[in-house]
Amino acid sequence: MSSWPILSLITFLPLVGALFCLIVNGPKEAVDRNCRSVAIVTTTVTFLISLLLWVRFDPTKAGFQFEEKVAWVPALNIGYHAGIDGISLFFVLLSTLLTPICILASWESIKVRVKEYMIAFLVLETFMVGMFCALDLALFYVFFEGVLIPMFLIIGVWGGKRRVYAAFKFFLYTLLGSVLMLLAIIAVYWQVGTTDLPTAMEKLNLPFTWQCWLWLAFFASFAVKVPMWPVHTWLPDAHVEAPTAGSVILAGVLLKMGGYGFLRFSIPLFPEATQYFAPLVFGLSIVAVIYTSLVALVQEDMKKLIAYSSVAHMGFVTIGAFVMNMQGVQGSIFQMLSHGIVSAALFLCVGVVYDRMHTREIAAYGGLVHRMPRYAFTFLFFTLASVGLPGLSGFVGEFLVLLGAFKVNTWVAFLASTSLILGAAYALWLYRKIVFGELTKDSLKGILDMNKREIAIFLPLILLTIWMGVYPNSFLDPMAPAVDKLVGDYQAALKLARTAALAP
Repeated sequence: MSSWPILSLITFLPLVGALFCLIVNGPKEAVDRNCRSVAIVTTTVTFLISLLLWVRFDPTKAGFQFEEKVAWVPALNIGYHAGIDGISLFFVLLSTLLTPICILASWESIKVRVKEYMIAFLVLETFMVGMFCALDLALFYVFFEGVLIPMFLIIGVWGGKRRVYAAFKFFLYTLLGSVLMLLAIIAVYWQVGTTDLPTAMEKLNLPFTWQCWLWLAFFASFAVKVPMWPVHTWLPDAHVEAPTAGSVILAGVLLKMGGYGFLRFSIPLFPEATQYFAPLVFGLSIVAVIYTSLVALVQEDMKKLIAYSSVAHMGFVTIGAFVMNMQGVQGSIFQMLSHGIVSAALFLCVGVVYDRMHTREIAAYGGLVHRMPRYAFTFLFFTLASVGLPGLSGFVGEFLVLLGAFKVNTWVAFLASTSLILGAAYALWLYRKIVFGELTKDSLKGILDMNKREIAIFLPLILLTIWMGVYPNSFLDPMAPAVDKLVGDYQAALKLARTAALAP
């Protein structure tokens, strides 16, 4: 147990900021200014406090740290149980880093309902951080579903022309899968008498058929969130219609909820079913990697292209998670972190030119390097990180996933590696169309380069991408004991099941 409730402080501090915004009154301009200030201060302080987790984290321990446990519904044995290990540590930090960046990115572009917008983002941060810290199945479900509400509003109120359609599609897709997960949580509770995750992992002993059904129920929820093919169709619509900051959180954090769910719940709770369904996951992931890369090649909208590239990158994540060896799982987590930073930065790059031109059509641009050299460099940097240039964060995750996959199935590794070629094709094509060439369009001749606020947004993301690419061990070492324990427990459970099956 930690000496003071740091996880609860990080989780609920944004709600305090939201409460301040809620009670602010006065002239509209003053309210907007005050709400922006409260949001940026609250999220920045939350991020700085969350860094203490990394500083005080013991990288030699495999178990949960900073644990907090309070009886919530004692009659049903449901509690508020929070804690993090090497798997969840960096997802908490990713959430707290991207939220102030989103507030800063929205500083000038959001002009209507500013107060409500800031409240939505602060509430969203609480749900995101709470979800990665939750060690109780019921608590996890509350945070997991809670994320939908502010995100639904961010897309539906501040989005593009088809925002209501996109928001409802996002909500219904993700809610439908989550209802099945709720039934699976109830089934686990019925078996072990508690929703406490460590207790369930220790006591849950289900027959193979039961494991399969419950695994599929969890899979229905997490696969939509990743999103895996063929339940990925909500993502391009949501990205295109969402405001820039909404896309950043959607790509940077919300897509990681599915991959994290597999590693935290599906694999440790249902190891036999995980092994049984792994070929299905590999098949769907390979289709996603190849198919969505080809679809990305023919897009006319910048956001849609990057959205399809996200589905391809997350295919790598699911392959790495289910090869269930040290390299694959570490690569899967590292790829999620890298994608969270790089994809978020690419959506911010789209936001920079969208704020100036109010169009995302690729054909509307060309020759921006002549007017926007700083922007051209930033966009190129994150494009190269996205395609996996050695020395940047994207390379490490992809390399580890392919290495782990090669140990399990060479065909899976080979087919997944085709994404590296296709990814380079659509990413560099997009860059060439927007940045290179002659500046012939009159509408672009007065366009201005990035200002100081925009440079401040990108600078930490650039430094972090280089850091992860040059010195990945600072991220891999803290997660190693937790990953080793996950893989070890999985192998031990399979061995026990085989022994039991052979026993007379």
